[in-house]
Amino acid sequence: MATETLIKGNELFQKSYFKENERELVKLAKHGQHPKALYIGCSDSRVVPDLFMQSKPGDMFVIRNVGNFVAPFSPDEDYHSTASAIEYAVSVLKVQEIIICGHTHCGACKSLYDTIDDPELIHTKHWLKLGEKAKSMALAALGPDAEKERLFRLTEQFSVITQLEHLLTYPSVRKRVDSGEIRIHGWYYDIENGNIDYYDPEQSKFLPISSLED
Repeated sequence: MATETLIKGNELFQKSYFKENERELVKLAKHGQHPKALYIGCSDSRVVPDLFMQSKPGDMFVIRNVGNFVAPFSPDEDYHSTASAIEYAVSVLKVQEIIICGHTHCGACKSLYDTIDDPELIHTKHWLKLGEKAKSMALAALGPDAEKERLFRLTEQFSVITQLEHLLTYPSVRKRVDSGEIRIHGWYYDIENGNIDYYDPEQSKFLPISSLED
């Protein structure tokens, strides 16, 4: 049973990591969280931000959803978990950075090229509309006859860019970006080698994040 592995993992966590870092973890419990960054990433089980960035509890406020999509600001929406988390991170936690992180071999971006008729995926079908602009941009750049994997990779990157555009429709985000209180970033994680590229708006392309350290 899969849960047995998870239960054993929790036992190991309590005996090792928690015991070794108990002071810091208890401090977080007593004094609350003060993360500096909001991370918006994909729910994909292969893309674990704490793992590939080696972050610690309290470092990041994390949103994960299908495709690392951000719905544009829409106060008339009945329920919107991603929007609520963005508002909380920005207006309550006062984060200083927002990262939207896409990744290679994204199932959501690949699904943009499929026809979804399964009635059990009604919400997923609607949610994927948030990636349609990225699909259109990739098709315009490469053409409909382009090699599929190349088309998927470009769609994934264009999606990061369009989700950043959606993020800026939130008045609270836009206000703080314009004032310099918040910086926003578009990242692209390669699950095959662990590398991260970042979007450089001045050059309109993704570059190795390691180049920022030069």
